[in-house]
Amino acid sequence: MATTNHKLSAAGVLVTLGIIFGDIGTSPLYVLRSIIQDRPVTEVLVYGGVSCIFWTLTIQTTIKYIFLTLRADNNGEGGIFSLFSLVKRKGKWLFWPAMIGAATLLCDGIITPPISVSSAVEGLSRYNDSIPVLPIVLAILTLIFVIQRYGTKLVGAAFGPIMLVWFSMLAILGLSEIISHPQVFNAINPKYAIQLLTEYPGGFWLLGAVFLCTTGAEALYSDLGHCGRENIRISWIFVKISLILNYMGQASWIMDHGSIEGINPFYAIMPDWFLLPGIIIATMAAIIASQALISGSFTLVSEAMNLNFWPRVGVKFPTELKGQLYIPSVNWLLWGGCIGVMLYFQESAHMEAAYGFFITIAMMMTTLLLGYFLLFKRKWPFVLVLLTIGCFFTVEVSFFIANILKLKEAWMMLILYVIILHVMWITYMYRRLSNSFLQFFDLDNHVEILKKLSSDTRIPKYATHLVFLTKANHRHQIENKIMDSILSKTPKRADVYWFVHVDRTNEPYTKEYEVEEVENDLIMKVNIKLGFRVPARVNHFFKCILDDMVKRNEYDLSKKPEPYQDYNHNVDVKFVVLEKYLSVDNDLSVKENFITSAYEWLKEQGLSDIDAWGLEEADTVLEKVPLVVKPSKKVELVCRTK
Repeated sequence: MATTNHKLSAAGVLVTLGIIFGDIGTSPLYVLRSIIQDRPVTEVLVYGGVSCIFWTLTIQTTIKYIFLTLRADNNGEGGIFSLFSLVKRKGKWLFWPAMIGAATLLCDGIITPPISVSSAVEGLSRYNDSIPVLPIVLAILTLIFVIQRYGTKLVGAAFGPIMLVWFSMLAILGLSEIISHPQVFNAINPKYAIQLLTEYPGGFWLLGAVFLCTTGAEALYSDLGHCGRENIRISWIFVKISLILNYMGQASWIMDHGSIEGINPFYAIMPDWFLLPGIIIATMAAIIASQALISGSFTLVSEAMNLNFWPRVGVKFPTELKGQLYIPSVNWLLWGGCIGVMLYFQESAHMEAAYGFFITIAMMMTTLLLGYFLLFKRKWPFVLVLLTIGCFFTVEVSFFIANILKLKEAWMMLILYVIILHVMWITYMYRRLSNSFLQFFDLDNHVEILKKLSSDTRIPKYATHLVFLTKANHRHQIENKIMDSILSKTPKRADVYWFVHVDRTNEPYTKEYEVEEVENDLIMKVNIKLGFRVPARVNHFFKCILDDMVKRNEYDLSKKPEPYQDYNHNVDVKFVVLEKYLSVDNDLSVKENFITSAYEWLKEQGLSDIDAWGLEEADTVLEKVPLVVKPSKKVELVCRTK
């Protein structure tokens, strides 16, 4: 059983700062500015805003994610699909929150880079008004996505030290302002948050801006496997202190100056001599935050493919680092989305509503799945689970309501979200629809006919080792379509028939297999167990299994020698992949017709089954087989005679 838990260490804490906290760590760039905007500065507004930020970071980030959700690790891995894998057997409908939450996280990967990078670069306007911010942001975003194909092995080593500098800078800048206005520590008192929400005109709707302070919490959970629970918890102490000090420092400056019209308080608390270095550090932190979200999106889509939520697309591994992958189609989808968002909104202040709305949905879906985890896995009493989840839902629904009114400004992101959600829904429903109509035969009933076929020299040999991929995970079962492929028309004669089943486990990095002989040296059933984060490389796995069997004397290659061994030493292996297509002989409902037609189109945009299963085209035959979901009614034709 694989595990990726990491022990607590100074190096682990440093790496955690670079990988985990980039998104939430850049929130001081825009959160307090978004709360105050051009409103008249009052103690209720400023202290109430900081108080809401403090208690949001405490309830949502610290209690929900750091203390509770990080316990929901799947062999050390986190994220909404890991959580779904832990509880999916407890309710057939749980794929909905997993799917909805995952779609919002992909939207997060589109909105985070523009808002983070633009918030950082916009500091240049204070340094020099004539500097064009938009082209610089577009150039940085494009560069981030261009380098994805090469991996982040080299630059990744610098992430930790850079973020250490960033959080230290946040704390120092905040403290330097708090000294002149120490009363700001009173904002920790929750009465200021309550006053803002209940007494300040339109105070409740400011929750939409407050929520931005905790948007990185979901990404924090998703990256659990990279650093380990204890490293995250210890480093969060430093991160939270730095964030709160910076927010309080900004609040102190606002109280002393009385207005922030046209000014970002984050840059206002910087000394003039430090402004340019501060902008550079902020930009590097924003790039790191963007990188974390992009890498997280790649991992998310990879998991979605393995759990049947996303059509098969190409996956590459740019480095040897565990878990680091690159998905070209997703990379350029994100790039196009980021550029479109930046061109549409122009500046970070306009993106804030869309940013908060989608992450609120993701958090609510995680809360729902977390409730099932606490109830069925941790065995908490039902009443305690209800109270805990009810508390989180109350907070998150409040944030959701506060954000939803601003969604009219983010219609473009909503359209993109609906598209992503439909891709997941269509893929999942098609696989479920297709699998529900699979028909299996008892393999034992076909042993004699396969024996006869294998020894019938009148039929040309198709391959020495003929391998079929099967969805049957039971030893004595096989799809009827596979037997049709072997026996129909010109039968496929082989010395050994292999039926390989790939089973996706609920654990992330499982790599196991077992082989059962249905008939001695003639029919082999292979079950390969792969974790949901392990790419399918069936060609490589099968040859490794064959080599292992030979080494353990479980299979003797000399009993059935290769017919061409005088000319080469290659093992004659032929894979047969049965690719379904929708037969014209179907009578589908409108919904089923939409799902099947849309999936066929999506499949054309993605990988072929050969590439999806990690097979070599030279060793594989692709056969088209009709999929009959609902046979059409029998039509009687009348023969007219002259």
